[in-house]
Amino acid sequence: MVAAMASMNKQLETLSGVPLFVGCSKKDLAKIAKASDEIDRRAGAVLMEQDRPGREAFVVLEGEVVVRRNNRKVSTLGPGGVIGELSLLDNGPRTATATCETDCVLLVIDHRRFGAVLDAVPVMSKKVMQNLAGKIRDLDKRAYG
Repeated sequence: MVAAMASMNKQLETLSGVPLFVGCSKKDLAKIAKASDEIDRRAGAVLMEQDRPGREAFVVLEGEVVVRRNNRKVSTLGPGGVIGELSLLDNGPRTATATCETDCVLLVIDHRRFGAVLDAVPVMSKKVMQNLAGKIRDLDKRAYG
């Protein structure tokens, strides 16, 4: 029971720092955490592969995940990093491959549960749209200056 409470506190602390969830109340963050599963993965574990179908997203609680696109490293994500959120919205193919660089503890949320959270936490839909708009702006700036 104490370990579960400590784990929930760690989840809420990490989720509160995730840009996608900034602006969510502690109650809303608890809904997100409850809709997620905490998993452990060893260094070298592949979380997702580019161009493969995706139905879940991951939030890094502990460890580091390397993200590669077309076999080129594009980022390393640590605690609070989010991977796979685009596939939650459109069930489209993964845009990158993500591999655990170290042993990791992650929260995973699937498409169905994510949809239920969006329905239950209206501010989340707005945050998701803002986050994606920011990514589009960054890509546009990189592509066109």
